[in-house]
Amino acid sequence: MMLPANTMTLLADIGGTNTRVALSQGGAVRRDTIRRYPNAGYPGLDAVLGDYLAGFGGVDCAGACVAAAGPVRDGVATLTNLDWTIDEAAVARATRAETVAVLNDLQAQGHALGHLGADALATVICGTEAPRPGAAQLVIGVGTGFNAAPVHETPGGRIVVASECGHASLPVRNEADLRLLHSVEPAHGFAGVEDALSGRGLERVYAWCATEQGTPRDHPAARIMQCLADGSDPVAEAAGAVFVRLLGRVTGDLGLNHLPFGGIYLIGGVARAMQPHFHRFGFAQAFRDKGRFSDFMDGFSVHVIEDDYAALTGCAVYLDRMMRRGRCGAGQSA
Repeated sequence: MMLPANTMTLLADIGGTNTRVALSQGGAVRRDTIRRYPNAGYPGLDAVLGDYLAGFGGVDCAGACVAAAGPVRDGVATLTNLDWTIDEAAVARATRAETVAVLNDLQAQGHALGHLGADALATVICGTEAPRPGAAQLVIGVGTGFNAAPVHETPGGRIVVASECGHASLPVRNEADLRLLHSVEPAHGFAGVEDALSGRGLERVYAWCATEQGTPRDHPAARIMQCLADGSDPVAEAAGAVFVRLLGRVTGDLGLNHLPFGGIYLIGGVARAMQPHFHRFGFAQAFRDKGRFSDFMDGFSVHVIEDDYAALTGCAVYLDRMMRRGRCGAGQSA
């Protein structure tokens, strides 16, 4: 497929496991151009983009926006769960783009809010507070890793604040929580939220539950999810309950941190896979379990974003806005 030069922009969403790439025009993702690449098969993003662009006749892009699952500083992203480093200059060379932006992946998700179809959202908790114009929102990613980003509307436009809250301390409220903390702590020498609330975190929670039940064993996350679906493994049931309740508690903590009365949005493959089990394992109860602030928690709504390509939409919206304003050139920090 041959495309005219400088009529398209390139979008890439780099997770810990897969990279999703697409082209956009006028701030809208061209869904027919979306491709997914397993990161394990590539030495870096340059190789992924090379393969992708070759499939479109080596199209010369006017702009490029990359969302990366890791901290971004001065236009350079370091992937938390992948040995890749992404910088704007390299993206510009690979795409021949004049305008380049590098975002944290949760920032891209935040920029997608308000630009997704109604069928992309599943409501988990319907809060009592009707969203008001300009109310803060919050996106929480649960996939290969864990992170969150608050979304604020200002007179100068939308601001999505980056964070690395997945590496904050795992919360402890009782003796069982403390045993879980000590169980996951050896992985990185520190028990962070991501060490329990992620794909690999689910595997660690399962191993801990199996040990607690006197039947030590390990299962990959995909098998745990299958066991939850068919009810074939009591350890998977126990692990699912621990995971969902912990996710509810942490989501509630983040709600109190940021007061997102415009809505809380869970994204990521693990969040989507667990969503059918939220009700039976007590997500809402854990979310609201804040003592004298339990009634206050009723004001927040929680949704799951079911569009796996929402970050690409956010990249398209962000890049189009920056190109229109003429603020973001290659080599500048986004």
